[in-house]
Amino acid sequence: MGQPVVHFEIIGKDPDKLWSCYGDLFGWEFDPTAPAAEAISQPGNYGFVDRNTTSDGTGIPGGVGGGMGYDTRAIFYVGVPNVEAALQKAESLGGTRRMGPERNPGADLVVGHFTDPEGNLIGLAGSQGSSLLTKLRAGSPIGGEKSATRGNGSNGTKSSAKV
Repeated sequence: MGQPVVHFEIIGKDPDKLWSCYGDLFGWEFDPTAPAAEAISQPGNYGFVDRNTTSDGTGIPGGVGGGMGYDTRAIFYVGVPNVEAALQKAESLGGTRRMGPERNPGADLVVGHFTDPEGNLIGLAGSQGSSLLTKLRAGSPIGGEKSATRGNGSNGTKSSAKV
């Protein structure tokens, strides 16, 4: 069986503008309180998006963030058992390592990036302990515990209690 896509990410130089755009466009809410690796986004500027699903239960969680100095990109992450091993295999197949493995602070998560032979940026996500897929299926956020949301409003913010 192939490895699943487990996360998406949209990174830009103005996360508040992105949160407002995608919140208004898709009804997404963002949780900027969970930490993200600094190699991914400026601290406090990464908002995790819950796993919004269709009526048949399909959908994946994601994140929107960045900050000044971060390259604009949209990327998906494939769940793998070992990020370093997957990066090495990607390199052996003509890919180029761009980042990682990097451990996400406050979470049992390791991420990496590579470009494929055509230059497409691809993400890899794995867990240092128990299975990443088991955690995702149980509803555990990729970035750690969640406690507030932002988004889904014309100014890009919406606060709520524990989610």
